[in-house]
Amino acid sequence: MKRTCYTRIVLRWRSQIAAVIIFLTALPVFLASPSGHVSFIPYPDAKPILETIEQALPPDLRGLTADQRERAWPEWVKARDSQIRERLERGDEDTLVNFLLFGMSFTQERRLTSAQLNLLAGNAVTDEGAAQFTSILRKRVEDLIAGMAAPGTNERLSFARRVVERAGIDVSTPAGLAGARTYIYESIKRNIKEQNSYQETLAGAAKLNDPTEEFAERSKLYRERGLSLDTSLPPDYALEVALTTMRDQKLLPRGSVRRVGIIGPGLDFTDKHEGYDFYPMQTLQPFGVLDSIFRLGLARAGGIEVDTLDLSARVNEHVRQARAAAVAGRGYALQVPRDPGWKWRPELVAYWERFGDQIGEPVKPVATPAALRSIEVRAVRVRPEIVRLLRPLDVNIVLQREVAPGDAKFDLLIATNILVYYDTFEQSLALANIAAMLRPGGYLLTNNLLLELPSSKMKAGDYVLVEYSDRKADGDRILWYRREN
Repeated sequence: MKRTCYTRIVLRWRSQIAAVIIFLTALPVFLASPSGHVSFIPYPDAKPILETIEQALPPDLRGLTADQRERAWPEWVKARDSQIRERLERGDEDTLVNFLLFGMSFTQERRLTSAQLNLLAGNAVTDEGAAQFTSILRKRVEDLIAGMAAPGTNERLSFARRVVERAGIDVSTPAGLAGARTYIYESIKRNIKEQNSYQETLAGAAKLNDPTEEFAERSKLYRERGLSLDTSLPPDYALEVALTTMRDQKLLPRGSVRRVGIIGPGLDFTDKHEGYDFYPMQTLQPFGVLDSIFRLGLARAGGIEVDTLDLSARVNEHVRQARAAAVAGRGYALQVPRDPGWKWRPELVAYWERFGDQIGEPVKPVATPAALRSIEVRAVRVRPEIVRLLRPLDVNIVLQREVAPGDAKFDLLIATNILVYYDTFEQSLALANIAAMLRPGGYLLTNNLLLELPSSKMKAGDYVLVEYSDRKADGDRILWYRREN
């Protein structure tokens, strides 16, 4: 009896010791934090912007005296921060529509083509019209609803279910299934209406016959749209081209990058060109940027810190979990698909072929569904010591910045397909926050043309124009802005 009791005590102690070891192993993940703290943009930094572009201010900030604005500013930024974060919900609806149209994990129906979507856009957009448009769409809707009702371990279906539940729809009931059907068709209608509006805006900008003005309009095209998290590989290739140019021009000397921040790293959920849903969700850009920085010799081994700056709890939690797994010795698998039918330029194909060779090793990719046999997939397992470099930071770049000492500021900040979601005023606030986080001489790389105000301390440099394929407007212009002293 005593022996049994003693054995239980020893086992209990062993269990407790094991728990302590696990805790101490993971402790750096929870204790490690960026060098400073996050705060809202102070009124003195915003004041020059408010005074310079008053015509672009939101209605609740117009017509106020300087004293009135200063008193209103602390509460205004908090309220506006909440409003911007609410746009994530509309972005989730857009993600749900893309998942419906192009996902393969919940259906046997083939992905819809651009031509079919153009036909759908030309229809009278009603529930009946959308349902009758094509048997593919109709079947996809039913399959998605069935998948949401029983998502199992499919993380995307679980996400889709949460999106409709947030709208008060319970897909476990017959009434809820009907409600989900209506909700999905309404989301399709809204998405199509918005896409048509974007095309009209771009057509109007093209008529100006001024490439700079057209680019400026493109740079804030989604200012009324929900905030989406999708990401893909080609912009990372464009960033490598830009970084190569900057290195060759001695703007970024070898070994000069000690701290880099990725604003809005995104999640590869699914989209119509480069994203698919037959592999787990992943974030690409933090690893793509690190891969390029090491390839170009811009950072010394063991001498770089990487932060992701995002306002999405989903993105931040994804990065946190990846880092915790790396602390436990597990790497991070990246699935990198390529559709040969998209006819990428040879330079982009070469980038796809070498992607990840500086930060990981090739592994066997996830099996491709039969319907996507033409898709080529590479897979790379990022080494744990690389993944551990990532640190997520909850930041709304329009209204917030990290406050850190001078020697802990960023050398390089990246923001692709992020600032396009904001208007001129909000972009100007974002640029002020970015300047505050950069060391003097540090750079912002972005694919958006931004208004330069003297108060921002940011000066535009050059840019590179990178084409991904021979298709019209399939490419990016990466600009760099330098933080002045």
